[in-house]
Amino acid sequence: MPGLHRIAAGCALLAAFAMPTAPALAQADAIRLVVGAPPGGTTDTVARSIAQHMTVDLKRPVVVENKPGAGGNIAADYVAKSNPDGNTLLVTFTSFSINATLYRNLPFDPVADFTPISMLANVPSVLVVRKDFPAHTMPEFVSLVKASPGKHTMALGAIGSSLHMAGERMKMMAGLDILNVPYKGTAPAITDLLGGQVDMMFASSLNALPHIKSGALRALGVTSPQALPQFPGVPPIGDTIKGFESNAWFALFGPAKMPADKLAALNAAARKAVDTPSFRKLLEGEAASAVSSSPEELGVFVREDIARYAEIVKFTGATVD
Repeated sequence: MPGLHRIAAGCALLAAFAMPTAPALAQADAIRLVVGAPPGGTTDTVARSIAQHMTVDLKRPVVVENKPGAGGNIAADYVAKSNPDGNTLLVTFTSFSINATLYRNLPFDPVADFTPISMLANVPSVLVVRKDFPAHTMPEFVSLVKASPGKHTMALGAIGSSLHMAGERMKMMAGLDILNVPYKGTAPAITDLLGGQVDMMFASSLNALPHIKSGALRALGVTSPQALPQFPGVPPIGDTIKGFESNAWFALFGPAKMPADKLAALNAAARKAVDTPSFRKLLEGEAASAVSSSPEELGVFVREDIARYAEIVKFTGATVD
């Protein structure tokens, strides 16, 4: 989601000015937000904005530490094995739920080894098709694809991503037979979709919107349960495929067995950060919503989300050793 990247440097700079410089608040005393993605990506940018606001609220430096790799599993494993003193936390994303089933041998339990703190954001996506695709509405799309099983193709920017799973959820719920075409990233997938080499893909708002506005791609439906102002006239996919919803999310976790007082303080600080106008502004370009929660609400959500994605992963037959 490159629309957030431009703000990353500014968030980091503001955070630096916001951090107290007294020796008692040296780097060793900082709260670390561990991110399973490289610097500059969406998760990193979200984490840096949250860190900036939590630094001010907690009167302690809150810093981001990047540990990319294995779809976020390296960072998650690191936090799961950390001291539950509230100083090492995980900012993670939808793959946290997906990986619970996708990976055969996770070195951690995504439920038992973590303390949920707060939800941070909810991020919908959009189903786009090549400009000359015969169907112009979701009902037409479903009828067309059902009439020609295995004929149509869907570009995948990353296997096991939330966008991949959105496509699989749609196929599973509507009984559609669509051929997946994997790519090494979103950019080449969109390039081939623009060139007509593939028929469709699920894409983020920022990646899709310029091409929709130019007429190079057409949007058929959004993955949220309600229409989005960024996509006027584009209905929820759930209006046609009843019960369909497939949004990405970001959330904050700590290691299991965190003290109750630390958990309460971190939840309060995270919720304040999520409710700031600057954080909400950061998410607007992605048609995303800033969403906070209680630890209990996040715990219930993750357990249910793992179960939802387990069904989809099993439907695909995909596994990673």
